[in-house]
Amino acid sequence: MLIESRPATDPEIAALVTAQQRELREADGGLDGQATLTHDDIHYLVAVVGGRAVGCGGVQALAADTGELKRMYVRPAYRGRGIARQLLAALEELAFQRGHTVVCLETGTYLPAAIGLYTSCGYEPIPVYGEYVHNPYSVCFAKRLPVAA
Repeated sequence: MLIESRPATDPEIAALVTAQQRELREADGGLDGQATLTHDDIHYLVAVVGGRAVGCGGVQALAADTGELKRMYVRPAYRGRGIARQLLAALEELAFQRGHTVVCLETGTYLPAAIGLYTSCGYEPIPVYGEYVHNPYSVCFAKRLPVAA
């Protein structure tokens, strides 16, 4: 597996985000407000297996010291191989390189596998923030990144 940086305009990023949002709509019963748009201010990484982009995620700055993980997704056929865990570690490294000391994220209460991944990687629950405050299905997590010696 290869993890590489891609621009927000990459068509494979758009395809992965579209697949992610379709899967989320099926999981949550079609809640309103989910968008398939990519954002220019998100720095994306893609997991590539056999020349195919099979997973993605991004880091968006919330503040100078805080990055938010966005669009974390692995295609269903590639799950259970540790790709999400490796992608998450690469996103944390990207956040660190961009000067962030804290990484936070939002996920759905109806996504126990995602919650399990994040908590097993050291993320701790935090109060729901920002655009997620009024979504009863949102749960948020944060992790302080290690300081370089």
